[in-house]
Amino acid sequence: MNQHLTKLSNLQQRIIAALIGGIAIIGAIYWNQWGYFGVFFLICGFTLREFYQLVGLDGNAPLTYYGTFTGLCIFLLTFLIEKKLIGIEHYFWISPIASVIFFIKLYKKNEKKPFTNIAFTFLGIIYVAVPFSLLNICVFLEDAVYSYQVILGCLFLLWASDTGAYFAGTYFGRTKLFERVSPKKSWEGSIGGLCSALIVASLLAYFFTDLKYWHWYCVAIIIVVAGTYGDLVESLFKRSMDIKDSGASIPGHGGFLDRFDGLLLSAPFIVTFLRIFA
Repeated sequence: MNQHLTKLSNLQQRIIAALIGGIAIIGAIYWNQWGYFGVFFLICGFTLREFYQLVGLDGNAPLTYYGTFTGLCIFLLTFLIEKKLIGIEHYFWISPIASVIFFIKLYKKNEKKPFTNIAFTFLGIIYVAVPFSLLNICVFLEDAVYSYQVILGCLFLLWASDTGAYFAGTYFGRTKLFERVSPKKSWEGSIGGLCSALIVASLLAYFFTDLKYWHWYCVAIIIVVAGTYGDLVESLFKRSMDIKDSGASIPGHGGFLDRFDGLLLSAPFIVTFLRIFA
């Protein structure tokens, strides 16, 4: 199938991949909380592995498998605790599990910069696993009751922002947004993303009632602003690695980091806002 997709234009690849991936993700989230857990558990794992592989391209040696394992443990624990299947005291497991990273590196011979690799291992956990784990707080916002509306709404807003920014930037982009990091991004694209997100927020406010109407508009603004910064941060990361895309896992979109970078920096702000104001 990938061979057939490579013959299509980038836009055609983006549309086909977005439809297939979007339907799978939406279906899993709408099905039940275990469908949500399964799809985001996989996304978290693939994204972590992709991050460590990219870091390795620059001559570093992070603990790819154990770092991914640690990140997935954090995601699992957060899900089970927020669902109230286990007590909050189980968060204490995170510290000893993460501390094993130091023990493993102690037995790695002939490493010139072990603490640099330890730092990159923890960076993957903080940058990827923690934001994905915070999404579990969103889906169980009200007393461990699963809300597909909150997580789906955030994804719809993210996709609307990305789509609006892509087309507005492609056809109207003139003024550079952050040329030093990402030469293709423009203010016109950002404005297009904001307009698209606000339109979708209006629809969500009407059809999704788990949040108040003004909550959706605030979440939309958070996603546009923090998501744009997330995209720029990932561009800075790729530039430091001297690569164009984080991978080729998703035709037309690059890798998982390329697809979910906006969500990684948006999630902490969204969770904080919803916990305080919702």
